[in-house]
Order: sequence, then C-alpha cells, then structure tokens
Amino acid sequence: MIRFELPIKPVTKKNSGQIVMRGKFPILLPSKQYLAFEKESLPYFYNVKNTTGIINYPVNVQCNFYMETHRKVDLCNLLNAVDDAMVKSGLIVDDNRDIIAAHDGSRVFYDKFNPRIEIEITELKDYAQWNDTKNIQQSLL
Repeated sequence: MIRFELPIKPVTKKNSGQIVMRGKFPILLPSKQYLAFEKESLPYFYNVKNTTGIINYPVNVQCNFYMETHRKVDLCNLLNAVDDAMVKSGLIVDDNRDIIAAHDGSRVFYDKFNPRIEIEITELKDYAQWNDTKNIQQSLL
C-alpha cells in the first residue's frame, strides 16, 4: 500500500477548458487551473515514483479530496485530473482499466483552511478479469 498527501487545492480537468483552432479543426486544451495543478503536483508524484517504483499492475486508487468551498464538484472529474497527472509523471504506466481498476472509497470533503488530496494506492492481487479473457470466455461456455 502506498499513502501520500498532495498539499494542493484540488481541481478538475474538464471544467473551463480552452478551445483553440488547429488549422480548420477545434481542439480542447486543459484549463489554466488544471495546468497549474499538474505543474504543482508532478514533483510529489515523481518523489513517490522514486520511492516505490513504477506502477504497472492493477490497483485501486482511493482519493480523498478536501475542497476549500462548498461548491458542488464532480468526483469523476477530480479523479481524472489526479489519474492524468500520475500518468504524466510516470508513477502509473496508464490509467486504463488494467492498471487503475478501481477508485473505491474516494470521497469529497470540505476543509476551508487546508485543501488537499490524500491518496492511497493498493495493489489488487486477484484481478485477472481483463488480462486472462481467453480463459474467462472458455469458462463461460
């Protein structure tokens, strides 16, 4: 089990994105708030990676977000921001279903004076659901 804290104000990745044109095609870029979050969080993720190694096995990533306001926020958007920053840092190889298999236990709380993110990463030992699909399909017959 890996536990650590990001003493950073949680932000979502999807809100307030920037639309820019690439030739004739519009593309959506992350918001300035997310880019600042990513820049601030990467050193923490690098430190964890240097301590624990790269995660390339199925895990449950539990995140407890402590927000400084009572404004409503989507938990899945907060999780997406953390997942993408962990992948960018190289701590987690990918955020697909074979690596980040669950976010069980993740919650959003209020703490006006100490916004932060508490992260707990737990290996899922018996998670062969996707890695062994041939055997699963045969067992269903």
